[in-house]
Amino acid sequence: MTGVIILIASLAVAAAVGTVVRLRAGKIRTYARTDSPGSPVTSAPAEYITGSDLGAPLGQQATLVQFSAEFCRYCGPSRDLLIDLAMQAPGIAVVEVNAGERMDLTKRFRVFSTPTVLMLRSDGSIAARSAGKPEKARLAESLQSVLNDGLRS
Repeated sequence: MTGVIILIASLAVAAAVGTVVRLRAGKIRTYARTDSPGSPVTSAPAEYITGSDLGAPLGQQATLVQFSAEFCRYCGPSRDLLIDLAMQAPGIAVVEVNAGERMDLTKRFRVFSTPTVLMLRSDGSIAARSAGKPEKARLAESLQSVLNDGLRS
């Protein structure tokens, strides 16, 4: 009888975790801008990515970084979406990172699923992040916000 209770409890926990993961997939989290890479931050520390970290130059206006894996179902369509978005405005770079080959970056930026997209400002700070199948309208809206923010600074 105890085994049945443990089995039911385990299934309930797994269902709850699965629901949370599904609800968060494709959602975009945005991060506040800091003044400069060396400025103190009161909440969470700012993360900066350089071109040398990625092995590719950052865009003049923004950079879209996608962490992918060979077995990822949504990585190809996500990459195509990012390329389409980048073509809508000058100065936007798209960089794809193989999560399995770049475990240093995967761990550093806490990538737990693919595709994970990091949207970087021109200075390399993370403006937004999305994990799972991205939604085009939300990505476009976030990218526009990053581009507008760059015009104000």
